[in-house]
Amino acid sequence: MTEKPDDLPSSEVTKGRDKAPHRAMFRAMGYDDEDLSSPMVAVANPAADVTPCNVHLDDVAAAAYDGVDDASGMPIEFGTITISDAISMGTEGMKASLISREVIADSVELVAFGERVDGLVTVAGCDKNLPGMMMAAIRTDLPSVFLYGGSIMPGEHEGREVTVQNVFEGVGAVAEGEMSEEELDDLERHACPGAGSCGGMFTANTMASISEALGFAPLGSASPPAESEERYGVAERAGELAVEAVEQRRRPSDFLTRESFENAIALQVAIGGSTNAVLHLPALAAEAGIDLPLERFNEISRRTPKIADLQPGGQRVMNDLHEVGGVPVVVRRLLDAGLFHGDALTVTGNTVAEEIERLEAAGELPPDEEIEADFLYTVDEPKNEEGAIRVLSGNLAPDGAVLKVTGEEDLRHEGPVRVFENEENAMKYVQEGNVESGDVLCIRNEGPRGGPGMREMLGVTSAVAGQGHAEDVALFTDGRFSGATRGFSIGHVAPEAFVGGPIALLEDGDTVTIDVPNLELSVDLSEDELAERREAWDQPEPNYETGVLAKYGASFGSAANGAVTNPGVKQDGE
Repeated sequence: MTEKPDDLPSSEVTKGRDKAPHRAMFRAMGYDDEDLSSPMVAVANPAADVTPCNVHLDDVAAAAYDGVDDASGMPIEFGTITISDAISMGTEGMKASLISREVIADSVELVAFGERVDGLVTVAGCDKNLPGMMMAAIRTDLPSVFLYGGSIMPGEHEGREVTVQNVFEGVGAVAEGEMSEEELDDLERHACPGAGSCGGMFTANTMASISEALGFAPLGSASPPAESEERYGVAERAGELAVEAVEQRRRPSDFLTRESFENAIALQVAIGGSTNAVLHLPALAAEAGIDLPLERFNEISRRTPKIADLQPGGQRVMNDLHEVGGVPVVVRRLLDAGLFHGDALTVTGNTVAEEIERLEAAGELPPDEEIEADFLYTVDEPKNEEGAIRVLSGNLAPDGAVLKVTGEEDLRHEGPVRVFENEENAMKYVQEGNVESGDVLCIRNEGPRGGPGMREMLGVTSAVAGQGHAEDVALFTDGRFSGATRGFSIGHVAPEAFVGGPIALLEDGDTVTIDVPNLELSVDLSEDELAERREAWDQPEPNYETGVLAKYGASFGSAANGAVTNPGVKQDGE
């Protein structure tokens, strides 16, 4: 039996005469001498019956557990929380979503620290699971492998593939008289046929794809569907790889660099990924001590074309991408065009370029010329010449605001604004049929601290889109948008209203200019006029004065820096 190296954290609880009581506790759980002399790899599992994204994760985690065991590691499993974004959407409960990212990161960090584990397999399903798990891995800097639970298969309705996005938009279509209650009921019953995260290139699939670009997950691991044999093969391999990473002392700090974050942004804009990545990537970078200003998203988006046309802007879903080779197909095209850092390292110990070569040699990635897919484009003949993400600024958003270009929106608008103090009031206004072409809606006091929790506005944006106004009505907010949002929707306005950002000073009828080509979000008010209004402004009372929402709400930093709560990292642009 091999002696466990003293530099492994688990040696503190498994080696030596004075650790006999600790070993006795492990033996009570069925561990033996061989286990106790092996690297201890924890499988962090957010399985729950509150969302289809996570309902199957016990099985995924079990496969990872077996992988650790088969690789002669000592697997331990523990649980953490999740919040269903889709189910909480449009309710007060949505304020818990972003907070759950922080709770997940905190809880995984605590267990890893407290139990002296040597490595991690971090499993994730619903949206905030993914950045939360990667944040924990960065904080602990333990050898870690990220494992996505996989996405749901698309449903079928009237001969076309559908997702939950179509159901949200169906609500707006019924309100407009464009869809019957009976059709909506049938759509509801067919949109989500089983386990897995939402199928389009929404937040979960965006962050899963990005995990490959960052190097946290092996290339090709994001796209296998949730309920496929391939998904369980990926899970078992993750467990084996985690043991290897521990043995090689391969840590997140070894592969996370400025170049890996630039790769993540390049992939995001090329696939039309969720605006939430513009929140989560800065948060991950902050945890890693890597400077990632929002301007980098604009710089990379300008030079990187959009080459994948997936929902919400297109019609195809993650499984369609999987069937032609998955995320590596897009990575290879960017790499060949010089738009991706091929020398960036990954959790496998190989570079991105070496991993692409490995997949090709193994027959797991078909030659590019053999790939036929009407939703994939080349860099030379892209879907759009520039990537999908824009970061706007101006006197309404001095620290930035985020837009995803999903269609043929009129990308410049100037006109009077209608201001709402929360999502509920805006939703009521939209559902009553008050929205008209050319309107500009502002929803404020929904930021990280003001909400708190920076609610997603999929209910509102879907209602607007369902009424036929996805491209001719603009909406901006200090809150967020779902990855399923499409249309002229601008989020993450910073500074937020609660801390006195200019968005707090808007009044109904003010003339707002949204000029996407020139990256502008501004109001036709002078600095003197804004200063005068600021003098008259009083900060609102917090919406919650006790409990978890009060605690995390008071801790959130600016959305411009990822809305982090970790006191030791960049929070407010300092």
